[in-house]
Amino acid sequence: MTAKVMFSFPDQLVARMRATIPSRDRSKVLAALLEKEINARERNLYLCAKELEESSELKDEMVVWDNDFGQDGLDNDTKEK
Repeated sequence: MTAKVMFSFPDQLVARMRATIPSRDRSKVLAALLEKEINARERNLYLCAKELEESSELKDEMVVWDNDFGQDGLDNDTKEK
């Protein structure tokens, strides 16, 4: 499935695109470039989350939070009774 979308690009970039990429290839080229950029950004987000999750400082802070707020009176037991 495909969707038509509209983007705004600088005039000079559009002129260069029209001069170098045949019209029949433009969607494919732009999709490939966008896919590459999205993959890179998703990878960076994953690495940031992984680094944070593995952080000993965060783990130490979470122990403090658990000690301070772990006894909040809520029933955190997920077993059915």
